[in-house]
Amino acid sequence: MIKELNVVEEKTKTKRRPDWLRVKLPSGEKFKEVSETIREHSLNTVCSEARCPNVGECWGNGTATFMILGDVCTRSCSFCAVKTGRPEQGLDWDEPSRVTDAAKKMGLKHVVLTSVNRDERKDGGAPIFAETHKQLREAIDGVTIESLIPDFRGVWEALQIVIDTPPDVLSHNLETVPRLYRTIRPQAKYERSLELLQRCKDQGLRTKTGIMVGFGEKREEVIELMQDCVDHEVDVLTIGQYMQPTKMHQPVEEWVHPDQFAEYKEIGEELGIGHVESGPLVRSSYHAERHV
Repeated sequence: MIKELNVVEEKTKTKRRPDWLRVKLPSGEKFKEVSETIREHSLNTVCSEARCPNVGECWGNGTATFMILGDVCTRSCSFCAVKTGRPEQGLDWDEPSRVTDAAKKMGLKHVVLTSVNRDERKDGGAPIFAETHKQLREAIDGVTIESLIPDFRGVWEALQIVIDTPPDVLSHNLETVPRLYRTIRPQAKYERSLELLQRCKDQGLRTKTGIMVGFGEKREEVIELMQDCVDHEVDVLTIGQYMQPTKMHQPVEEWVHPDQFAEYKEIGEELGIGHVESGPLVRSSYHAERHV
């Protein structure tokens, strides 16, 4: 019998999690090496903090998504397993060097960064993104970087700090369709996120966003969101199945069939999005090295 990740066994109104969403328990020497490197450098990863179902595959291949700015988020999105609260005051200026050292030890040529929200700060923690980009480029020849950034509450001066020391891919997730923001992403604004993506594109960055499905969104709403991505010149879109991380989080309304994911990919690319990564287990950093 295949062992599975120890995550909540969600039920929708119709049935339990389908077979296509069952994943093997993480194992193997490479997984162990990555886990030890993360621990030795006192780092956080979205892989573990957000209970990503692909942690076994990605860590087994020697890749990980580093979560910077600590592990406490100032927001309370109903889908997310990352801790919420008030982070410790100040920024950890040693964090960029620890990320860089870990990336070198792991032999990474493509590094993915993400972060918690730091809404208590006017700069949103943007200087740590910039410093991490700088140190990675100085330490690893030919490195490519993807950074999945917060919206910085629309403080565009903070965004500019990231743009001025740019990653190769600038990612910011829409997460869901605008109708569901009040429930799923109450402290964010759909139009603000679109504006952020457009501002980055206007300054020449390759842009990327991601959403989850299974919240109760309608097919037509997903297509409208994809058209918004086209209108704002987004280069890459990821679409994956939402999976409830704990019983305290937003329940799953629907298990979206793989055929629907395939249709979303076809529609999105026909509309004009350069690359759509769409599948039940897709997450925003899944196969990120393909999106540069």
